[in-house]
Amino acid sequence: MGGAWDVQVVEVSARDGLQNDPAELSTAQKVELVRRTTAAGLTRQEIASFVNPARVPRMADAEAVVAALAEDPDRAAASYIGLVLNARGFDRAVLTRIDEVNLVVAASDEFTERNQGMSTDEAVRTVEQVAPLARAAGLVPTVTVSTSFGCPFSGEVPVDRLVALTERLAASGVEEIALADTIGVAVPRDVRDRVRRVRAVTGAVRLRAHFHNTRNTGYANALTAYEEGVRVLDSSLGGIGGCPFAPKATGNIATEDLVYLLERSGVTTGLDLDALIAASDWLATALGGPTPSLVSKAGGFPTTT
Repeated sequence: MGGAWDVQVVEVSARDGLQNDPAELSTAQKVELVRRTTAAGLTRQEIASFVNPARVPRMADAEAVVAALAEDPDRAAASYIGLVLNARGFDRAVLTRIDEVNLVVAASDEFTERNQGMSTDEAVRTVEQVAPLARAAGLVPTVTVSTSFGCPFSGEVPVDRLVALTERLAASGVEEIALADTIGVAVPRDVRDRVRRVRAVTGAVRLRAHFHNTRNTGYANALTAYEEGVRVLDSSLGGIGGCPFAPKATGNIATEDLVYLLERSGVTTGLDLDALIAASDWLATALGGPTPSLVSKAGGFPTTT
């Protein structure tokens, strides 16, 4: 998807970004957000969440968002991701024109219980059930391992537990496994160690990384993941978002800040930084206040006249 790149950036603002924001955007505004980020070059985006609307009311219009984007002229060039937590969510997603379904398994039992109402083992069995159904329906199945670097309720997540979990998930038929720092506690040493350990047991399954900047380490972690061979990174326009089920889990890394960091480091993203900044400015206006992003405020590297 998209042009030439060394790293594929997956935009998550329309789902992970908005699900926990105090402002509530209309369906039309969510669609406009996706169209603006698409225009900046982001052709793989998480745009909807097929979960219980009573638990995540910001995502209640998932079907409407997907349907509104379905007839866009550049639809064929886009890969849209929908979050599903169980078979019921998959049944909803498969009736839409979504391209990928992203399942979630937490690396800690307590977080899985609070977030999904099941044990980690039950969540893995859900992936094992849904992944082949998704492939049969022509959808790409992926899985995010939340709390890969630490849990807000049980603290440290043993690396051996993470490795065993990802090894089992790699055998489930998913195409990609994302290691998520749900509460923003990781530092580069953690990223190096866990990516290396996980890669050793996941074979050909693609790795993706999802970082939060809660403790101001998200961008260092993203660059470290790239240095360790991860070629797919999540980010959210403006740096908005967080998990509604994890205390203080604020601050996805901002797409425009990540792109600036990568491009200035000689890593090609294929994205238009000026267009991202303009989209971020639009988003801040739509949300009614400034976003955490810094590059949207400072601009890119100064040019001479």
